[in-house]
Amino acid sequence: MKNYNFPEKKSLRLKKIMGYNTHRIAAEGQCSSDFCIYGLQHLFDHGMLHKDDIDALLFVSQSPDYFMPPTSNLIQGHFNMKHDMICMDINQGCAGFEIGLMQAFMLLEQNSVNKVVLLNADVLSSKVSTHDRNSKPLVGDAASITIVEKTSEENEIFFSAKMDGTGAKALMIPAGGFRMPCSEETAIEHEDEAGNFRSLNNLVMQGDDVFNFVQREVPPMIHDLLKQAKLTVEDIDWFMFHQPNKFMLNKLADAIGVPYDKMPSNIVENFGNASGVTVPTCISYNLGERLEHESFKMCLAGFGVGLTWSSIIMEIGHLKFNRIIEF
Repeated sequence: MKNYNFPEKKSLRLKKIMGYNTHRIAAEGQCSSDFCIYGLQHLFDHGMLHKDDIDALLFVSQSPDYFMPPTSNLIQGHFNMKHDMICMDINQGCAGFEIGLMQAFMLLEQNSVNKVVLLNADVLSSKVSTHDRNSKPLVGDAASITIVEKTSEENEIFFSAKMDGTGAKALMIPAGGFRMPCSEETAIEHEDEAGNFRSLNNLVMQGDDVFNFVQREVPPMIHDLLKQAKLTVEDIDWFMFHQPNKFMLNKLADAIGVPYDKMPSNIVENFGNASGVTVPTCISYNLGERLEHESFKMCLAGFGVGLTWSSIIMEIGHLKFNRIIEF
C-alpha cells in the first residue's frame, strides 16, 4: 500500500470491495509461452495429451513473446510437433477465451482437424506500474490449456460476440507498438487526476468507462443468448464470467438477475485478473474434479479490452481432466 499515493484506510476499504488479496505474478523474464510450455509438458508427461494427436494449436493472448514470429509457432517448435498442423495467434484479451473456443469449434468443422489445443495466456504484470492503484493490486499472470475434440454426440453450442472499436482506448498500453515505440520519453511516469503514477509504457484503464460499458452491454447480450438457446437464468447451473474485480462482477450478477452462488467471484482474490484466463481458472478452481464426473449447463462470458464482449452457452462435463497446475 505504501506504493500508492492514497490513504491506507481507503486502500483497505477498496481491498474488501474489489477483492484484492493474493495475486500470482510471473518471475522476471517469464513469458506467456513459458507458462504454456510448462503446462503442456505436464500433460504430455502424465499421458493426458499426445503431441502427435494435435491438429491445431491456438494461442490467445495480448502479451506474445515477440511481434514476430507467432508464439504458437514457437511452442510448436519447442516440442517438435508435426508439420501438418495449424498454428494461430489470436490477439484478444478479456474476451479471449470465448473467442478462442469459437475458433476451435470452427476448425473442428474441417475434415483434417480432430483435436485442437487452445492456449489462453497473459503475462501483463510487468506492464502495470507499481504505483498504479487502479490496476496493480488486481493484475495476475496465468495460462490455460483447453483440449477441444470432435465427438459423435449432438451438442448444442450457442455463441455471441460483439465489438466496439470506438471505445478501444479505454483499455490500452499506449507505447511499445509501431505507432509509438518505447523510448526514454515514454518511460517517464506521470501522475493522473486520481493520484496514480504510470508511464506510456504501462497499461492504462479508464475505469469508469469500462465499468459503464460492462453494465450497459453485457446483460442484454446474456439475455439475448438465453433467448436464442430457449433457456432462462434458472436453467443455467453456472455463470463462469471474466473477473476484472469482485465489485464489477457482483454488480453484473445483479443486473442479469443471477444469484451470487451461481456466479463465482473468487478468482481475483486468489489469483488476480489474468485477462481471459480468469474464465477457465474460475471453472477449474470452483469445480475441479467434479467436472470429471458431472456435467453442467454453463454460460461463459468475457468482456473488456477492444472493446469486446462475448459469451457461450454449452454443456460442460465428464472431462478427462480438470485441474490447476502450479507453475
